[in-house]
Amino acid sequence: MQKFYATIKITLRKGILDVQGKAVEHALHSLEYQMISNVRIGKFVELVIDADSREIAFTKAEEACKKLIANPIIEDFEITIKD
Repeated sequence: MQKFYATIKITLRKGILDVQGKAVEHALHSLEYQMISNVRIGKFVELVIDADSREIAFTKAEEACKKLIANPIIEDFEITIKD
């Protein structure tokens, strides 16, 4: 068994209103950062996975995202696996 390090970037799907992102954008504009727009807020998750291969580690991370870590109805996720 080998240890693999997974990083997962989770974002709301493009068609979903990002209320938190809108609030941050509004606050930035009030601080005179009008040049900043389309703010989207996401999540970042790190995992250590014991597996026999990178492919198995990816599959386990993907299963965990689909079952618990991300909400597949409104969120997209991107997984990166490193040794």
